[in-house]
Amino acid sequence: MSNEATPAAQTSAGTEQAQGNIASFIDHTLLKPEASEADILKVCAEAAEYGFKSVCVNPIWVKTVKTALKGSGVLACSVVGFPLGATPTDVKTFEARGAVLDGADEVDMVINIAAARAGDKGALVEDIASVAEAVHASGAILKVIIETALLNDAQKVLACEAAVEAGADFVKTSTGFNGGGATAEDVALMRRTVGPELGVKASGGVRSLADAQAMIAAGATRIGASSGIAIVKGEQGSSGY
Repeated sequence: MSNEATPAAQTSAGTEQAQGNIASFIDHTLLKPEASEADILKVCAEAAEYGFKSVCVNPIWVKTVKTALKGSGVLACSVVGFPLGATPTDVKTFEARGAVLDGADEVDMVINIAAARAGDKGALVEDIASVAEAVHASGAILKVIIETALLNDAQKVLACEAAVEAGADFVKTSTGFNGGGATAEDVALMRRTVGPELGVKASGGVRSLADAQAMIAAGATRIGASSGIAIVKGEQGSSGY
């Protein structure tokens, strides 16, 4: 009898491998303003169980997440200027510094969207660079949310170029709170703009394994999702983020 696996078995094994690899791309996310401590701890337990890359939460929960994830290998991620980006640079910088002091390994900041729409690259670079300095001083990683749903392609390119110039580590599609979400087309555009060195995070509306795989094929190196468990199980998530 042949030891060769049947096509069905090969497909199943391939799916399991893809799903396992997908987990390491996912920032398991809970950014709802009404989230409770119990909700946060549940997300942390899920992240540790499934081997997600990080848990992404609002700044008030960073200490809780850092403690809950100790020894798990899962990173603590927080957000700055979230979800509008319409916060003065010095306030974003202060917020970022506080997040990393509380234990955030990664910080996702929202850009000055009005500056991007106005074509003001200098303002974008100044905003991002100040936050980057604060984040990098503690050895943390900075992701820059450009909010693709509110920008045209030229503005998306400008925002990505500003992130590169300002020393960011990632560009990110969306907050998930201002309409729209990640698309493979936007991810591909961002990847072409930033080149191979920066990370690209697809977030907002990524709810299935097929969604996540499409984003990765387009150039994403990280996925932000609150449907992480559904993604790794090959199911369809229902969360809005």
